[in-house]
Amino acid sequence: MINTKILTAILFVSFAFFSFGQVVKKDIDNAINKSQLKHPYLYFSDSDKPAIKDRIKNDKESNYIMQMLLAEANKLMAMPVSYDIPIQGKNTRAGWTDEDRDGKYGRYYNQMRGNAFTLAFVYQMTGDEKYAIKAFEFADAFCDLTTWTQRAHEFPIIYTRVWPWNVDDDQTNFSFDHYNGDSGRMMAAVYDWLYPALNKSQRDRIRGALLEKVITRVRGNYEYHWWATSYKCNWCGVCNSGLGLTALALLTEDPQLTDVVAESYNRIDNLLSNLGEDGGWQEGGGYWVYGTSTSTFFADALKRITKGKYNLFNNERLKNNPTTFPLYITMQPGSSLYFEDSGSRTLGETYFINKLATETGDKRTAYYRKEFLGEGDDPFDLIWPRPTVTPEAPENPSKHFRTIDWWIMRSEFNNPEKVTVAGKAGMNTDPHHGHLDVGQFVIQWKNQYYISEMGRMHYDEKYFDQARWEYPFASSVGHNVIFVNGEKQISAKYKDQPWDYSIGGKVLDFKTSPERDYVIMDPTNAYPKKELKNWRRHIVYEKPQIAIVLDEVKSAKGAEIEARFHTECEEENHGKYVLLKGKEGTMALIPVVATEFEIRDGKHAIQPVDGEIRFRWEPYFGTVLKAESENTIIATVILPVDDNNEAQGIANSIEHSTDKNGNYSIALKKAGKKYSFEYANTSAGLVLK
Repeated sequence: MINTKILTAILFVSFAFFSFGQVVKKDIDNAINKSQLKHPYLYFSDSDKPAIKDRIKNDKESNYIMQMLLAEANKLMAMPVSYDIPIQGKNTRAGWTDEDRDGKYGRYYNQMRGNAFTLAFVYQMTGDEKYAIKAFEFADAFCDLTTWTQRAHEFPIIYTRVWPWNVDDDQTNFSFDHYNGDSGRMMAAVYDWLYPALNKSQRDRIRGALLEKVITRVRGNYEYHWWATSYKCNWCGVCNSGLGLTALALLTEDPQLTDVVAESYNRIDNLLSNLGEDGGWQEGGGYWVYGTSTSTFFADALKRITKGKYNLFNNERLKNNPTTFPLYITMQPGSSLYFEDSGSRTLGETYFINKLATETGDKRTAYYRKEFLGEGDDPFDLIWPRPTVTPEAPENPSKHFRTIDWWIMRSEFNNPEKVTVAGKAGMNTDPHHGHLDVGQFVIQWKNQYYISEMGRMHYDEKYFDQARWEYPFASSVGHNVIFVNGEKQISAKYKDQPWDYSIGGKVLDFKTSPERDYVIMDPTNAYPKKELKNWRRHIVYEKPQIAIVLDEVKSAKGAEIEARFHTECEEENHGKYVLLKGKEGTMALIPVVATEFEIRDGKHAIQPVDGEIRFRWEPYFGTVLKAESENTIIATVILPVDDNNEAQGIANSIEHSTDKNGNYSIALKKAGKKYSFEYANTSAGLVLK
């Protein structure tokens, strides 16, 4: 029998990039002069405050932020602090009881913590101890919570989760979650900022809670916490950052906690080292933000306290591509590419992007901050102000993220009149936030998805179990991929089963130029390959508005093949083509095949395991045909049209053929111009000439 811990160690080396400059407690002890630590010191010292106050006085954005914070603080001064802790529901993601549904516990949790944080910062900026006194009241109430762990991550709910990469299947301890990490990070700042105004009893109240609810739950037993070595999961950054910042904040009373600081440094360094070679993150943009931004708080504090000796901003993967990922997957201002479980919001808080630009000097990060993010509104926008780095846009707006095999094709950033095409291959090796969507693509135009992604599902109690793969959001059934006799894609990991790292697909080629972008994906190994024997998907983006999708499918003769599509638009099926009617324009989707086909409508039944969420249908449609031989070619033309007459004219103009050598060609006419696409037949399959 194979020892699972030995296997994990082998996979640890084989499937990730690690920074091997591991530090130990002695290194941190030697780098910090604890006798000179005087609160506040985590993010700024007394000597740093004049510069912050000067910005507040002379910089309009900073002045507005401080006015807002003062208004909030003055409101909180009148707010009564209740110690009546609401009941936390037992099935918080299912909504079966009043406590599950009412949200009172979550609001109490967030308010007590957040109010203490805001007031503590305002105290530091004003010196007025009335804010410190009130901040302590909120902090005291938050410390009175029995645990800072949320119910959704305790044993009854999380135990059945399918664990991500580098995590042993045998997981039974769930005493520390990312809420603990966030709370440790925020309450460490509260402790640091309030320290000068508190007496020993008050300090020890917060200190005791930080020790009880953060430090002692993990210190000395990291091996029992699944997230501790999950270096491709956002939890690793969130949890270790909270631990490290708590330890740093307590060094004046508990100087021995430098072992925790060393652990956080090493584990966050490993997380950052698992960023893609060009900045990509398999979990998606939202979770890139969560894991990386929370790590940045620890990175900044440690850099300050060690006077730059231990500087996580020098991690090569982060330094070389601090914001390449969020920049390229920003679809239009206010939205981002929402593959996997990531949301579609703007990626990255303003202060976080400010910090990355300042620390790395990266001009593209400054460009991202300037073009896609708005005004700051957080205390950290005052601590980490806008960068002075000169913004500079990337030369090429299209990108292939090689490590995760995501890709984006566009004519330029920030122009909704021009079509953006994006898609992905990659491995099905993320059972935590991944989807079985190899070969997926989307098309956005005029700030709307004409070919869309279903995105992130409501997080119910089953979504992270093996049942995840039955939900259309995570299953291949809910994605724009190929099906042969209904065969679905499979995961590389199932509950308590060994990993199969061969499951998934890859980008075979990606080319980009000012006139045309082109990608070939091979998703074959994402399937069991009982029905679908081989699949190569080509996508040509003829700039600025035409997309040609070419699918080479190998199957048994007579098999049913479906090319499936989802859309945010109104779908109008005209038999031989589909009109996609958006809010500001219309696109046509025109299948091109050498045999009879139908455009078949369907819909997914959507019912989360949650008593509060109502049932709904999610529509889709597909080009469906019977394979006349082992090899089938399905082309799909997708482009803007003025109306149905233009769509019909373009459909009638299309010519396509396969010559005796297997070379394939397709041509169409739009607005009096002819567009031709020639594919050469090779031993591996077709390739665009």
